[in-house]
Amino acid sequence: MSKKELGLALLLIVIGGITAALNPLFLSGVNVLNMANLIGLFGVFSIGQGIIIITGGIDLSVGSMFALLGVILVDLLVNYELPWPLAVLVVLAAGLVLGLLHGLLVTRLKLQPFVVTLCGLLIYRGIARYYTQDSTTGFGYAGDSLDTLTWLASGRSFGIIPNPFLILLVVALVMAVVLHRTVFGRYLYAVGRNEEEARHSGINTDAVIIGAYLLGGSLAGLSTVLLVFYTSSVSPSSFGNFYELYAIAAAVLGGCSLRGGEGSILGIVLGTVLLQILQNLVNILGIPSSLNFAVMGGVILLGVVADQQLGRRRERIQLHRSQATAAAE
Repeated sequence: MSKKELGLALLLIVIGGITAALNPLFLSGVNVLNMANLIGLFGVFSIGQGIIIITGGIDLSVGSMFALLGVILVDLLVNYELPWPLAVLVVLAAGLVLGLLHGLLVTRLKLQPFVVTLCGLLIYRGIARYYTQDSTTGFGYAGDSLDTLTWLASGRSFGIIPNPFLILLVVALVMAVVLHRTVFGRYLYAVGRNEEEARHSGINTDAVIIGAYLLGGSLAGLSTVLLVFYTSSVSPSSFGNFYELYAIAAAVLGGCSLRGGEGSILGIVLGTVLLQILQNLVNILGIPSSLNFAVMGGVILLGVVADQQLGRRRERIQLHRSQATAAAE
Protein backbone atom coordinates (compact mmCIF):
# COMPACT_ATOMS: atom_id res chain seq x y z
CA MET A 1 0.00 0.00 0.00
CA SER A 2 1.45 3.37 -1.06
CA LYS A 3 1.48 6.49 1.10
CA LYS A 4 -1.38 7.94 -0.94
CA GLU A 5 -3.53 4.83 -0.44
CA LEU A 6 -2.66 4.69 3.27
CA GLY A 7 -3.65 8.32 3.66
CA LEU A 8 -6.94 7.65 1.88
CA ALA A 9 -7.62 4.66 4.15
CA LEU A 10 -6.99 6.82 7.23
CA LEU A 11 -9.31 9.50 5.82
CA LEU A 12 -11.98 6.82 5.37
CA ILE A 13 -11.63 5.80 9.01
CA VAL A 14 -11.85 9.41 10.21
CA ILE A 15 -14.91 10.32 8.09
CA GLY A 16 -16.54 6.98 8.92
CA GLY A 17 -15.97 7.62 12.62
CA ILE A 18 -17.44 11.12 12.38
CA THR A 19 -20.47 9.82 10.49
CA ALA A 20 -21.00 7.02 13.03
CA ALA A 21 -20.73 9.52 15.89
CA LEU A 22 -23.36 11.75 14.29
CA ASN A 23 -25.68 8.80 13.64
CA PRO A 24 -24.99 5.34 15.12
CA LEU A 25 -27.28 3.83 12.44
CA PHE A 26 -24.40 4.35 10.03
CA LEU A 27 -22.85 1.14 11.37
CA SER A 28 -26.10 -0.81 11.36
CA GLY A 29 -26.11 -4.03 9.35
CA VAL A 30 -28.76 -2.77 6.94
CA ASN A 31 -26.85 0.43 6.13
CA VAL A 32 -23.46 -1.30 5.80
CA LEU A 33 -24.87 -3.93 3.42
CA ASN A 34 -26.68 -1.26 1.41
CA MET A 35 -23.43 0.69 1.10
CA ALA A 36 -21.59 -2.47 0.07
CA ASN A 37 -24.14 -3.01 -2.69
CA LEU A 38 -23.74 0.56 -3.97
CA ILE A 39 -19.95 0.35 -3.73
CA GLY A 40 -20.10 -2.75 -5.94
CA LEU A 41 -22.43 -1.10 -8.47
CA PHE A 42 -20.37 2.07 -8.81
CA GLY A 43 -16.93 0.57 -8.25
CA VAL A 44 -16.90 -1.63 -11.36
CA PHE A 45 -17.25 1.17 -13.91
CA SER A 46 -15.10 3.51 -11.79
CA ILE A 47 -12.22 1.05 -12.28
CA GLY A 48 -12.76 1.24 -16.04
CA GLN A 49 -12.72 5.03 -15.88
CA GLY A 50 -9.57 4.97 -13.75
CA ILE A 51 -7.69 2.82 -16.27
CA ILE A 52 -8.56 5.27 -19.04
CA ILE A 53 -7.49 8.23 -16.88
CA ILE A 54 -4.13 6.55 -16.18
CA THR A 55 -3.39 6.75 -19.94
CA GLY A 56 -4.14 10.48 -19.88
CA GLY A 57 -7.63 10.05 -21.35
CA ILE A 58 -11.16 10.39 -20.02
CA ASP A 59 -14.60 8.95 -20.76
CA LEU A 60 -17.55 11.29 -20.38
CA SER A 61 -19.98 8.94 -22.13
CA VAL A 62 -20.28 6.27 -19.42
CA GLY A 63 -23.72 7.32 -18.16
CA SER A 64 -25.16 7.50 -21.68
CA MET A 65 -23.64 4.12 -22.48
CA PHE A 66 -25.63 2.72 -19.55
CA ALA A 67 -28.83 4.18 -21.02
CA LEU A 68 -28.22 2.76 -24.50
CA LEU A 69 -26.94 -0.65 -23.39
CA GLY A 70 -29.67 -0.81 -20.74
CA VAL A 71 -32.57 -0.43 -23.20
CA ILE A 72 -30.88 -2.95 -25.49
CA LEU A 73 -30.61 -5.47 -22.64
CA VAL A 74 -34.26 -5.09 -21.64
CA ASP A 75 -35.37 -5.31 -25.27
CA LEU A 76 -33.38 -8.49 -25.89
CA LEU A 77 -34.74 -10.15 -22.76
CA VAL A 78 -38.38 -9.02 -23.00
CA ASN A 79 -39.24 -8.50 -26.67
CA TYR A 80 -36.79 -10.85 -28.39
CA GLU A 81 -36.86 -13.37 -25.52
CA LEU A 82 -33.17 -14.18 -25.92
CA PRO A 83 -31.68 -16.57 -23.36
CA TRP A 84 -30.17 -14.37 -20.67
CA PRO A 85 -26.55 -15.59 -21.12
CA LEU A 86 -26.71 -14.60 -24.80
CA ALA A 87 -28.33 -11.24 -24.02
CA VAL A 88 -25.64 -10.45 -21.45
CA LEU A 89 -22.91 -11.42 -23.94
CA VAL A 90 -24.46 -9.07 -26.53
CA VAL A 91 -24.41 -6.18 -24.05
CA LEU A 92 -20.80 -6.91 -23.06
CA ALA A 93 -19.84 -7.10 -26.74
CA ALA A 94 -21.63 -3.81 -27.41
CA GLY A 95 -19.66 -2.19 -24.59
CA LEU A 96 -16.44 -3.48 -26.17
CA VAL A 97 -17.48 -2.09 -29.56
CA LEU A 98 -18.17 1.36 -28.10
CA GLY A 99 -14.84 1.27 -26.26
CA LEU A 100 -13.09 0.25 -29.49
CA LEU A 101 -14.80 3.11 -31.32
CA HIS A 102 -13.57 5.62 -28.74
CA GLY A 103 -10.05 4.22 -28.89
CA LEU A 104 -9.91 4.34 -32.69
CA LEU A 105 -11.19 7.92 -32.84
CA VAL A 106 -8.60 9.00 -30.27
CA THR A 107 -5.65 7.15 -31.85
CA ARG A 108 -6.40 7.08 -35.59
CA LEU A 109 -8.06 10.46 -36.05
CA LYS A 110 -6.06 12.06 -33.20
CA LEU A 111 -9.19 13.52 -31.61
CA GLN A 112 -9.18 14.64 -28.00
CA PRO A 113 -10.71 12.05 -25.62
CA PHE A 114 -12.81 14.82 -24.08
CA VAL A 115 -14.38 15.66 -27.45
CA VAL A 116 -14.87 12.03 -28.52
CA THR A 117 -16.60 10.94 -25.33
CA LEU A 118 -18.59 14.19 -24.99
CA CYS A 119 -20.04 13.45 -28.42
CA GLY A 120 -20.68 9.89 -27.28
CA LEU A 121 -22.52 11.22 -24.22
CA LEU A 122 -24.95 13.07 -26.49
CA ILE A 123 -25.23 10.47 -29.24
CA TYR A 124 -25.79 7.36 -27.10
CA ARG A 125 -28.49 8.93 -24.94
CA GLY A 126 -30.17 10.39 -28.01
CA ILE A 127 -30.26 6.96 -29.66
CA ALA A 128 -31.60 5.37 -26.47
CA ARG A 129 -34.41 7.93 -26.24
CA TYR A 130 -35.31 7.53 -29.91
CA TYR A 131 -35.15 3.72 -29.70
CA THR A 132 -37.69 3.65 -26.86
CA GLN A 133 -39.63 6.74 -27.99
CA ASP A 134 -38.50 8.31 -24.72
CA SER A 135 -40.50 5.85 -22.64
CA THR A 136 -39.39 3.83 -19.63
CA THR A 137 -38.82 0.13 -20.29
CA GLY A 138 -39.00 -2.66 -17.74
CA PHE A 139 -39.17 -6.42 -17.43
CA GLY A 140 -42.85 -6.76 -16.64
CA TYR A 141 -43.98 -10.38 -16.48
CA ALA A 142 -40.75 -11.47 -18.20
CA GLY A 143 -38.93 -10.85 -14.94
CA ASP A 144 -40.31 -14.09 -13.52
CA SER A 145 -38.20 -16.09 -16.00
CA LEU A 146 -34.99 -14.27 -15.10
CA ASP A 147 -34.56 -15.49 -11.53
CA THR A 148 -30.99 -16.73 -12.07
CA LEU A 149 -29.79 -13.51 -13.71
CA THR A 150 -31.66 -11.41 -11.16
CA TRP A 151 -29.90 -13.23 -8.34
CA LEU A 152 -26.49 -12.95 -10.00
CA ALA A 153 -26.88 -9.22 -10.63
CA SER A 154 -28.73 -8.09 -7.52
CA GLY A 155 -28.96 -11.01 -5.08
CA ARG A 156 -26.85 -11.93 -2.08
CA SER A 157 -24.37 -14.73 -1.47
CA PHE A 158 -23.79 -16.48 1.84
CA GLY A 159 -27.11 -14.99 2.91
CA ILE A 160 -25.85 -11.43 3.43
CA ILE A 161 -23.11 -10.26 1.01
CA PRO A 162 -24.47 -8.37 -2.04
CA ASN A 163 -23.37 -10.00 -5.29
CA PRO A 164 -22.38 -6.66 -6.91
CA PHE A 165 -19.84 -6.21 -4.10
CA LEU A 166 -18.41 -9.69 -4.73
CA ILE A 167 -18.27 -8.95 -8.47
CA LEU A 168 -16.36 -5.75 -7.69
CA LEU A 169 -13.83 -7.71 -5.63
CA VAL A 170 -13.26 -10.14 -8.53
CA VAL A 171 -12.98 -7.32 -11.08
CA ALA A 172 -10.62 -5.36 -8.80
CA LEU A 173 -8.39 -8.41 -8.29
CA VAL A 174 -8.19 -9.16 -12.03
CA MET A 175 -7.59 -5.52 -12.97
CA ALA A 176 -4.97 -5.15 -10.22
CA VAL A 177 -3.04 -8.06 -11.74
CA VAL A 178 -3.40 -6.55 -15.22
CA LEU A 179 -2.35 -3.08 -14.12
CA HIS A 180 0.39 -3.89 -11.62
CA ARG A 181 1.74 -7.27 -12.70
CA THR A 182 1.78 -7.26 -16.52
CA VAL A 183 3.73 -5.58 -19.28
CA PHE A 184 0.51 -4.05 -20.59
CA GLY A 185 -0.02 -2.41 -17.20
CA ARG A 186 3.47 -0.88 -17.27
CA TYR A 187 2.75 0.39 -20.77
CA LEU A 188 -0.45 2.07 -19.55
CA TYR A 189 1.56 4.07 -17.00
CA ALA A 190 4.28 4.86 -19.54
CA VAL A 191 1.79 6.21 -22.07
CA GLY A 192 0.10 8.30 -19.39
CA ARG A 193 3.36 9.84 -18.19
CA ASN A 194 4.71 10.71 -21.63
CA GLU A 195 3.09 9.28 -24.76
CA GLU A 196 5.75 10.60 -27.13
CA GLU A 197 8.59 9.21 -25.05
CA ALA A 198 6.79 5.87 -24.76
CA ARG A 199 6.41 5.73 -28.54
CA HIS A 200 10.13 6.39 -29.04
CA SER A 201 10.84 3.58 -26.57
CA GLY A 202 9.18 1.13 -28.94
CA ILE A 203 5.77 0.93 -27.25
CA ASN A 204 2.76 0.69 -29.56
CA THR A 205 1.00 3.56 -27.84
CA ASP A 206 -2.08 3.39 -30.07
CA ALA A 207 -2.67 -0.25 -29.13
CA VAL A 208 -2.24 0.55 -25.43
CA ILE A 209 -4.75 3.42 -25.55
CA ILE A 210 -7.26 1.31 -27.50
CA GLY A 211 -6.77 -1.46 -24.93
CA ALA A 212 -7.62 0.97 -22.11
CA TYR A 213 -10.84 2.04 -23.81
CA LEU A 214 -11.72 -1.60 -24.50
CA LEU A 215 -11.38 -2.36 -20.79
CA GLY A 216 -13.47 0.70 -19.94
CA GLY A 217 -16.17 -0.32 -22.42
CA SER A 218 -16.32 -3.93 -21.22
CA LEU A 219 -16.63 -2.86 -17.57
CA ALA A 220 -19.34 -0.37 -18.59
CA GLY A 221 -21.22 -3.26 -20.22
CA LEU A 222 -20.92 -5.35 -17.06
CA SER A 223 -22.06 -2.41 -14.93
CA THR A 224 -25.08 -1.94 -17.19
CA VAL A 225 -26.34 -5.43 -16.33
CA LEU A 226 -25.89 -4.78 -12.59
CA LEU A 227 -27.54 -1.36 -12.69
CA VAL A 228 -30.52 -2.49 -14.78
CA PHE A 229 -31.37 -5.21 -12.27
CA TYR A 230 -30.79 -2.81 -9.39
CA THR A 231 -33.44 -0.40 -10.74
CA SER A 232 -35.57 -3.06 -12.57
CA SER A 233 -36.30 -0.53 -15.31
CA VAL A 234 -34.55 1.88 -17.66
CA SER A 235 -35.64 5.46 -18.28
CA PRO A 236 -33.47 6.53 -21.25
CA SER A 237 -33.64 10.21 -20.34
CA SER A 238 -32.28 9.75 -16.81
CA PHE A 239 -30.75 6.27 -16.42
CA GLY A 240 -27.05 6.68 -15.62
CA ASN A 241 -27.21 10.47 -15.62
CA PHE A 242 -23.95 11.99 -14.34
CA TYR A 243 -22.51 8.58 -13.43
CA GLU A 244 -19.40 9.54 -15.36
CA LEU A 245 -18.86 12.26 -12.75
CA TYR A 246 -19.08 9.66 -10.01
CA ALA A 247 -16.48 7.51 -11.76
CA ILE A 248 -14.13 10.46 -12.31
CA ALA A 249 -14.53 11.56 -8.68
CA ALA A 250 -13.79 8.04 -7.39
CA ALA A 251 -10.71 7.77 -9.61
CA VAL A 252 -9.38 11.21 -8.66
CA LEU A 253 -10.02 10.61 -4.97
CA GLY A 254 -8.26 7.26 -5.34
CA GLY A 255 -5.06 8.87 -6.56
CA CYS A 256 -5.49 8.88 -10.35
CA SER A 257 -3.99 12.02 -11.84
CA LEU A 258 -5.99 13.66 -14.64
CA ARG A 259 -2.61 14.32 -16.25
CA GLY A 260 -2.14 10.56 -16.57
CA GLY A 261 0.52 8.13 -15.41
CA GLU A 262 -0.68 7.72 -11.81
CA GLY A 263 -3.24 5.63 -9.99
CA SER A 264 -4.01 2.17 -8.63
CA ILE A 265 -6.95 -0.22 -8.48
CA LEU A 266 -6.92 -0.23 -4.67
CA GLY A 267 -6.99 3.56 -4.68
CA ILE A 268 -10.01 3.64 -7.03
CA VAL A 269 -11.90 1.18 -4.83
CA LEU A 270 -11.07 3.25 -1.74
CA GLY A 271 -12.22 6.37 -3.60
CA THR A 272 -15.54 4.67 -4.36
CA VAL A 273 -15.96 3.73 -0.69
CA LEU A 274 -15.16 7.29 0.39
CA LEU A 275 -17.79 8.72 -1.96
CA GLN A 276 -20.43 6.40 -0.53
CA ILE A 277 -19.51 7.40 3.03
CA LEU A 278 -19.67 11.07 2.03
CA GLN A 279 -23.15 10.54 0.57
CA ASN A 280 -24.19 8.89 3.83
CA LEU A 281 -22.79 11.88 5.70
CA VAL A 282 -24.73 14.24 3.43
CA ASN A 283 -27.96 12.40 4.25
CA ILE A 284 -27.21 12.34 7.99
CA LEU A 285 -26.53 16.08 8.03
CA GLY A 286 -29.88 16.66 6.33
CA ILE A 287 -28.35 18.19 3.20
CA PRO A 288 -30.87 17.93 0.32
CA SER A 289 -30.15 15.03 -2.04
CA SER A 290 -30.28 17.51 -4.92
CA LEU A 291 -26.90 18.77 -3.71
CA ASN A 292 -25.24 15.36 -4.12
CA PHE A 293 -23.74 16.35 -7.44
CA ALA A 294 -22.51 19.63 -5.95
CA VAL A 295 -20.71 17.58 -3.31
CA MET A 296 -19.17 15.38 -6.01
CA GLY A 297 -18.12 18.44 -8.00
CA GLY A 298 -16.44 19.88 -4.91
CA VAL A 299 -14.70 16.57 -4.27
CA ILE A 300 -13.34 16.48 -7.84
CA LEU A 301 -12.16 20.09 -7.53
CA LEU A 302 -10.36 19.40 -4.26
CA GLY A 303 -8.79 16.27 -5.73
CA VAL A 304 -7.52 18.13 -8.80
CA VAL A 305 -6.13 21.00 -6.68
CA ALA A 306 -4.36 18.53 -4.38
CA ASP A 307 -2.97 16.61 -7.37
CA GLN A 308 -1.68 19.83 -8.93
CA GLN A 309 0.02 20.90 -5.72
CA LEU A 310 1.63 17.47 -5.27
CA GLY A 311 2.78 17.55 -8.89
CA ARG A 312 4.45 20.93 -8.42
CA ARG A 313 6.09 19.75 -5.22
CA ARG A 314 7.51 16.68 -7.00
CA GLU A 315 8.81 18.87 -9.82
CA ARG A 316 10.58 21.16 -7.33
CA ILE A 317 12.13 18.16 -5.55
CA GLN A 318 13.36 16.71 -8.87
CA LEU A 319 14.75 20.10 -9.89
CA HIS A 320 16.67 20.44 -6.61
CA ARG A 321 18.05 16.93 -6.96
CA SER A 322 19.17 17.64 -10.52
CA GLN A 323 20.87 20.86 -9.44
CA ALA A 324 22.55 19.09 -6.52
CA THR A 325 23.80 16.32 -8.83
CA ALA A 326 25.10 18.86 -11.35
CA ALA A 327 26.88 20.80 -8.60
CA ALA A 328 28.48 17.64 -7.24
CA GLU A 329 29.84 16.75 -10.67
